[in-house]
This record gives sequence, C-alpha cells and structure tokens, in this order.
Amino acid sequence: LGDWLALPVRDTYLTHTSFYMAASRCIAYISNKLGNVKMRKKSVMLAELIRNRISSLYLLNGRDTFTYPMARYPSTPGPEMGLFTKIVTGEKRCAVLKNWFRRKGDVWDGDEETLFLNELDSLYAEQLVKAGTLIKDDEDYKFSYSQWQGFGEGIFGIRYALKTLSDMGFHHIALRKASGIGFGTTEFMLTHNATTMWESWWRSEDLYSRNHPMLGAIAEWMSSSVAGVSVHPTAVGGRQVLFWPRFPKSASMLKFASSVQGTPIGDFAIAWRFENLPEDRNEYDSAIVTVRIRLLVPPGGSGMLRLPLLTQQTTRIRISHTSAFPDLDAARDEANCKCLNRRKRRLGLHWNWEYDRKRKKWYAHSSKKSIGTSCESFLFDLTPEWSKPRDLTQDAVSRTDTKLLAGLYDITVSNWKLEREVEGNGRVGNIPEYFHPRFNPGPFCNDSHSFDWHIDDATHII
Repeated sequence: LGDWLALPVRDTYLTHTSFYMAASRCIAYISNKLGNVKMRKKSVMLAELIRNRISSLYLLNGRDTFTYPMARYPSTPGPEMGLFTKIVTGEKRCAVLKNWFRRKGDVWDGDEETLFLNELDSLYAEQLVKAGTLIKDDEDYKFSYSQWQGFGEGIFGIRYALKTLSDMGFHHIALRKASGIGFGTTEFMLTHNATTMWESWWRSEDLYSRNHPMLGAIAEWMSSSVAGVSVHPTAVGGRQVLFWPRFPKSASMLKFASSVQGTPIGDFAIAWRFENLPEDRNEYDSAIVTVRIRLLVPPGGSGMLRLPLLTQQTTRIRISHTSAFPDLDAARDEANCKCLNRRKRRLGLHWNWEYDRKRKKWYAHSSKKSIGTSCESFLFDLTPEWSKPRDLTQDAVSRTDTKLLAGLYDITVSNWKLEREVEGNGRVGNIPEYFHPRFNPGPFCNDSHSFDWHIDDATHII
C-alpha cells in the first residue's frame, strides 16, 4: 500500500524497502539491550546494507532530489522519509533538504469535490479563489492541494514531513503545513463538520471512514515539536524526556503551546508563550519579545533540555527552578475551569459548510464552535519561590543539551526577534527562497553527529 491515501503518486518500493531496513534496526536495537553481540552486529550490517542500497539508488539521478531515478513525477514518501530515517548520507543531507523545497502541490479533481463545486454558489467559489483555496480554469473551478500550506502526504509521509521540517530548522514551515486552509488540511475536514479525523483527505460518502486515525501523525508532532516534549530517543521505559521547544517566526502563526507527556513514572509537562507582544498585530512579525517556558519533571525522572537557535546576538536565556513541588492538582483544576469557560464561549471555529436541500446549493454557515478553542497550560498558574536565575545562553550557542532533574523550571528567553514568514510561490507553488544556490539551510543538516542512525535511538528507526 505504501504511503496509503496520499494525494500524489505513492512510492511503494521506498516504503517497503525502508521498513525492511527498519526491521533489521529493530532487531539490532533489541539485541543491544539484551546484550546479544552476535545478533546485534549481524542486524546492524544488514540494516546498513539496505540503507546504502536505497541511498545509492535514490541519488542515482545526480540531482540530489532523493527520488526514484526513473520516476516521472515526485512521489511520496520521498526526501522527508530519507532525511528523518537517516537513509540520506551525511554529505548529501543539505542538498536533499534544499531540493525538497522545489516540490509543489497540484490540482485535485476527485469525485466528491467535483460534486461539491457543481453545487457551490459562484459567489462563494470566487471568494475561495481569492483565498487561494480554489483554482479557476476558464469557467471551471478546481480544488488543489498544497505541499507547503497543507498536505498531500499519506499515512507515513505526514509524520516524516512534519518532524523533518521541525527538527531541521524549518519548524515555521511545518506549522504552516499544519495550519493551512482548503483541500488537504484539517481545516477542510472541520469546515465539513468533522469532529474526528477522516481516513482520507478527500470527502467520502461511502468508502472511507470519518472516524479514523489514518492521518493522525499530526497529533504526535503537536506534542513533540509544537509544544516540545517527547520521550527521549535513547530512553528506556520513559524515564527521560526531551524538552525541545521551537517557536514560529511570527506570533501571527502561534502565540503559545503546551503538552503533557505521560510515562510510567509520572507526567512530564511543558508550556511556552510569547510575552510582551505589541498591541498592534501588524508588529507580530517584527517585534522583540520575551518567551517564557515552564517545564515539569516528576520525581524519579529526568529531562534533557534542547534550546532553540537564537535569533540575534542580544538574546539571553535564563533558568530558575524549584525542587519543592507546588499543588499541581489545584493548578490543573483551575486551568481546566478557565478552559471550560472559554469553550462555553465558543472561541474556536466560526463557520462550516451546510447544504440547502431546496436550492441544492452549498453555503457557508456562520456558527461559533467550541472545537478549536485554545487554552493555556496549568503550568503558568503555578507561583512557587524560584531559585536564583542561571544563564543558559552559551548552551544554546554551542547547541549543548542541558540535563534537568526532578522539579519545576521557569525559563525566560529575552530579546527574541519575531520575523516575517517566508512567502514562497503561493499555496500550490514551491519555496524558491529555500532552494536558492546561496541559501544556507542552517546547522542541523550539517551536524555530523546526526548523520547516521545510532543503535540506542528508538525514534529514528523508521
């Protein structure tokens, strides 16, 4: 099946062969934990053999695009899978990453979408054209999917695309994919009255489920990358997590995020928010603000803090902590009460499509909804006595992870510079700014420590 229910062409060979490699890596990982040296060596050799065969084949065309050499069209999964699973060799990673941004979306003329457009008032159709979610071809309207402001990926590619973008310094593009509007987005599902994930990006009245986690990899990314907490790749039994908060370029995209990571030893939690935002929202992509981060490490656990890349030389990062846990249950109850009141005010999605059976036309129905209402974390309701702040700026500059023991932590990132988002070539187009020959894709694709899969790394097995 490959990248099942993707919108572009599916590359089943890459999917199947990569999972063969992953099976070998799994055996190597387990053998290493059990101390079976012979099986570990055998499995590592097989996994590396498969990796090298895939890499040499998909880089054979000499264009560093990580595509099947005889493919007529870009397929999925592709570069995102090769980069995340470390199939792409180290010296080619930056080139493959940059060329990935050459990919574009395309027109979609599925049956249900065509029926929808046939019964859509032209006034609404023109509004969707102006919003960029419809394409007008002569007198015909057509839906389209976006590579960088929405999704075309299927069950596997979604995870690899979002995680690779966030992990390699393009978190703002991952956020733009996930928050896109129109066909091939979660917004498209919500405006068609979805309350759970659909099995497919397209509407289906008979075949595909409307309550199915097929495309649900976005949920794991929201916790691990948007908020910034996940089980550490080398941890066993969830005893240690990785705190890696990443922020959008512009506060217009996102102003705060939080998540709780449950483990057998207790709950780890993270929350961050922009503070000192200007009253004028036009300055959300240029102002200098403060970022406040709260972290919770339960007794018996530990965390590794990976700080974001600094936006300017004057940015400073300071951390305080308390080892005496405040009343967490009371803080959770208070935060839940605030969130419930916000949801009652229906501050989420404000419209959806409805069908007028008499006129036989679809129309936009204004209706405030609870779903989509945002709420801040209980961590910001805690007011303990903090220790004297310690400077962590140099750890961010040197990209050194900081170990955190049990306790509650407060981190301030001062002089954080907000920036304008990169435009690219529109919703269906690519992002020329990022594959320009002189563009520097940043330090992550050049990091030699992450070129190869490590046997203790459970996250990047596949």
